[in-house]
Amino acid sequence: MGTALVYHEDMTATRLLWDDPECEIECPERLTAALDGLRQRGLQQRCLCLSACEASEEELGLVHSPEYVALVQRTQTLDKEELQALSKQFDAVYFHPSTFHCARLAVGAALQLVDAVLTGAVHNGLALVRPPGHHSQKAAANGFCVFNNVAIAAKHAKQKYGLQRILIVDWDIHHGQGIQYIFDDDPSVLYFSWHRYEHGRFWPFLQESDSCAVGQGQGQGFTVNLPWNQVGMGNADYLAAFLHVLLPLAFEFDPELVLVSAGFDSAIGDPEGQMQATPECFAHLIQLLQVLAGGRICAVLEGGYHLESLSQSVCMMVQTLLGDPTPPLLGLMVPCQRFEDWRVGRGAEAAVRVTMLLPPIVPWSPSRVSRQPRPLTGQASNKVSMTWTWAGGSSLGFFVVNVTVTRLDVAPVLSPSTHLPEGRSLSLLAESSTCEVAEDTPSPLPGGLWLHPTPPVCTAVALAVPDAALALPPRVLHQEGSALREETEAWARPHKSLVKDEKGLAALGKILCLLGRILDGQVRSGIAATAACATAATLDVVIRRCLSHGAQRLLCVALGQLDRPLDLADDGRILWLNIRGKEAAVGSMFHISTPLPQTTGGFLSCILGLVLPLAYGFQPDMVLMALGPAYGLQNAQAALLAAVLRGPAGGRILALVEEESVLQLAKTLAQVLHGEAPPSLGPFLMASPEEIQALTCLKAQLEPRWKLLQVAAPPPGPCSPVA
Repeated sequence: MGTALVYHEDMTATRLLWDDPECEIECPERLTAALDGLRQRGLQQRCLCLSACEASEEELGLVHSPEYVALVQRTQTLDKEELQALSKQFDAVYFHPSTFHCARLAVGAALQLVDAVLTGAVHNGLALVRPPGHHSQKAAANGFCVFNNVAIAAKHAKQKYGLQRILIVDWDIHHGQGIQYIFDDDPSVLYFSWHRYEHGRFWPFLQESDSCAVGQGQGQGFTVNLPWNQVGMGNADYLAAFLHVLLPLAFEFDPELVLVSAGFDSAIGDPEGQMQATPECFAHLIQLLQVLAGGRICAVLEGGYHLESLSQSVCMMVQTLLGDPTPPLLGLMVPCQRFEDWRVGRGAEAAVRVTMLLPPIVPWSPSRVSRQPRPLTGQASNKVSMTWTWAGGSSLGFFVVNVTVTRLDVAPVLSPSTHLPEGRSLSLLAESSTCEVAEDTPSPLPGGLWLHPTPPVCTAVALAVPDAALALPPRVLHQEGSALREETEAWARPHKSLVKDEKGLAALGKILCLLGRILDGQVRSGIAATAACATAATLDVVIRRCLSHGAQRLLCVALGQLDRPLDLADDGRILWLNIRGKEAAVGSMFHISTPLPQTTGGFLSCILGLVLPLAYGFQPDMVLMALGPAYGLQNAQAALLAAVLRGPAGGRILALVEEESVLQLAKTLAQVLHGEAPPSLGPFLMASPEEIQALTCLKAQLEPRWKLLQVAAPPPGPCSPVA
């Protein structure tokens, strides 16, 4: 259905008319830089471009008071001195004679995008707007924001389309307190915000920006604040926040629409954020969100004040919304911040903040939240750890929201300038940063945007089934070719049963042909059928073929009764992850088995809390996903697994399915590998205590090697879930 880009050039009209160093960074060039980047990289041409229309006063009234709307309207007739005097009545705001027009266009763009997505005209999109909106409140402008674009869009979606569950993800580096205030008591909106906080010493300097603000009344538990108490957060930190905090809650909430307050002052180079997340990271974040709400995502621009970083981050996000593969994340996947056990704060500057304990007892009931202060052992009396005990739990059972330790002596990433000297690219990391980075890591933000080339064929299938029987999506190629028989027999020779099986040999020939096209870059991903009882032998052949082609890191996710090949070298080139009905086991840090959970919560715990942290930590060149005998997954579960595994390997996935199951799975897998959202998992069932215990014990053994697993706090006792 495509991606919408909503914009109007009139939104560049407002600019600061007097000297104000605080406000001068919110300039028209923010929009033109982003739009120029989209045009130069051919991304705008691939979108459905919509010209923004002004929101009506009635639509503004969904959030704002009539008196406030009238006040902003009067700015059209004020002179420079009057505008300056009015601006001083608000915090970090400037008005211009065109402010009312531009702010109405910004709201209108967000509403048009919601309409386009919810009517099915497009699948997702971006509203490229200014002024931003997430700080503005019912009767007040704030932080460059005049009308609250995203909040009005959420109210509009509820009123016009009857939506009952909307997720707002605010990744701007400033807390969107305006959105929080508006939905503070509304359980139909789950608001998640990460933001620079520094114990209340960073703008907007609000106590309600802290993690103890969880909503009020019926909305208690539907506000999730993750305050960063240090600068220098990078790709691994942002991924960890999504995998261990946001997504478990989001899956349980099961949103019908995802709204993104897309502020890119959280990207590398921005003087406001002083963070180190590269533009590529936002491609991965948006792809992770695409598995929610049927892929219905509306992103609305908020902040972002380093023009190059802003432009490249916007391009990365739009590229992913269009269905292109995500580019690789550079650098070590090691969170810079050190998450500590909630029971004890360690270090002179320890700022142990909050642990969310989500025991799997009854279905999630956020309205039943209790806050229990706990004194910290060995800490000053003013250091308090707050425990949120939810009557129920999310898919993870328990996890840390933001138990942080402040890192000292972290210098700004860049100078405060929002413009770069001509020909200069962004600085990589602060010289005094304590974040561990490989010495040979290339710059994550080169002068030119890294765009993953799109192969002529995105997804191909090698199946001995007619196209009509499969009903494959458009643009999915049904491959007819096969490798030469001599080549196929040579690769199959170690498996005598496969050589003697004509049907199995024919299937292997098709798979080798498809694999060759993936390895050569002609095809991005593929689905292939293996002969009955030949999946293990076929997978062994595929692994050896990939290694012979020069693959450096191969992730093998084997489901069902598939044992690891005995002669597979444990040299770090292959990460073998077997999900099956047997007990958890760690053969080595690259040979892992975990039981197949039987509940929705347990399955999500496994995927979000184990599989994806391992996959992102490993950074594979390619993913092999093999569904062997008794693999035990429902179609929706297999589709979700394939969808999330697209990210770590840039979309390079080969799924092997036994021919007996291929008719059930091929179409669904082809859709998600092609970029569509996976189907819903159905009713949410809490993870069982046994499932959580198995996962916890497994992660405890793996954490020393795989740092993205270290975000979850350990339970009080050895390998026992929190009671």
